[in-house]
Amino acid sequence: MILTALRERSRMTVADLAGLTQCSEMTIRRDLDALERDGLLRRVRGAAVSMLAGEETPFAVRSRQHVDAKRRIGLAVAGLLDDGESVVFDSGTTALEAARASTGRRLTVLPLSLHIAAAFEQAEHVHQVLPGGDVRKPEQAFIGPLTEYALDRMRFDTLVLGCCGVSGKDGVTAYDLAESQVKRAAVRASARVVAAVDASKLGRRAFARVCELDALHVLVTDSAAPEDELDQLRKAGVEVHCV
Repeated sequence: MILTALRERSRMTVADLAGLTQCSEMTIRRDLDALERDGLLRRVRGAAVSMLAGEETPFAVRSRQHVDAKRRIGLAVAGLLDDGESVVFDSGTTALEAARASTGRRLTVLPLSLHIAAAFEQAEHVHQVLPGGDVRKPEQAFIGPLTEYALDRMRFDTLVLGCCGVSGKDGVTAYDLAESQVKRAAVRASARVVAAVDASKLGRRAFARVCELDALHVLVTDSAAPEDELDQLRKAGVEVHCV
């Protein structure tokens, strides 16, 4: 029950889990200790954060999680872009907020999802180049060899990278293997990589490796980010912005 609840919400307090399971908080803490030893979650003060690596929370659910933090991150990422840049916008809900915040800029954009493409549809000064490829539902993300081929044939000033997990041990990770390959191609094609990551993703790992921490130039997250994870990013040479 604890793992199912964390899969749906990513983070839950001890009190919430006690109410859900009708168990005492002492029992919940013992269970959380056992699950943490198995690498299935991470304990934080008064709560637990999911560490399951093999199953992704649905896009519709993620789009309703940490909304304020993602919007702040999106605005901060947009502020790091200069007019005239060529930018890859990765798939994912935080990258989508960054795209929405960038619609007033003068950019050449390659969107890695139809959600991102729709965000720029009415943007007067944005020139969009669609990569082609298969579309992964419900993420609406472009995947497959055609998408990778397009990225290999172009070069970009900045990649706004979304991900499912960032940790000192495992680097940047994603849940879908095909999507992770597209992310790697986007990293290779870009002179600067700006990771847009809400705090719930820090310290977590997912199924597929994308890149090491030192492939990132900038990480933008929110003020709830765990300081130990931020220290590891800084040690890897990543410029960290907390908003």
